[in-house]
Amino acid sequence: MLVPKRAKYRKAHRGRMRGNAHSGTDISFGEYGLLSSERAWVTSRQIEAARRAITHYTQRGGRVWIRIFPDKPITKKPAETRMGSGKGDVYEYVAVVKPGRVIFEMGGVTKDIAFAALRLASHKLPVKAKIIEK
Repeated sequence: MLVPKRAKYRKAHRGRMRGNAHSGTDISFGEYGLLSSERAWVTSRQIEAARRAITHYTQRGGRVWIRIFPDKPITKKPAETRMGSGKGDVYEYVAVVKPGRVIFEMGGVTKDIAFAALRLASHKLPVKAKIIEK
């Protein structure tokens, strides 16, 4: 799973997810891509599940690029804990995905295989996504 090696701050504010993606909106590396239509927090587990779905379907053919990275720490308090006494411990890391962001890219495979693999990957993610080609 993807986790930052080090961070400037251990815990982060939740923030807001307004507007559309500014960067990472075009296909840069491969021929096919998975473009987000919604906004959400995508966890490192979901990214890994989608990546595994792609590589399994293509039988390790072609090349896959992950265009998002989970660098936002999300905290959670333990179950059955009283309120107060500070912010909880870091529970997982998420990537903030906005509409228009390219999540995955693929290259080196046929159009049919790429579209099928990216469709399987989109089912693993919490956002609606469309498949685009260069």
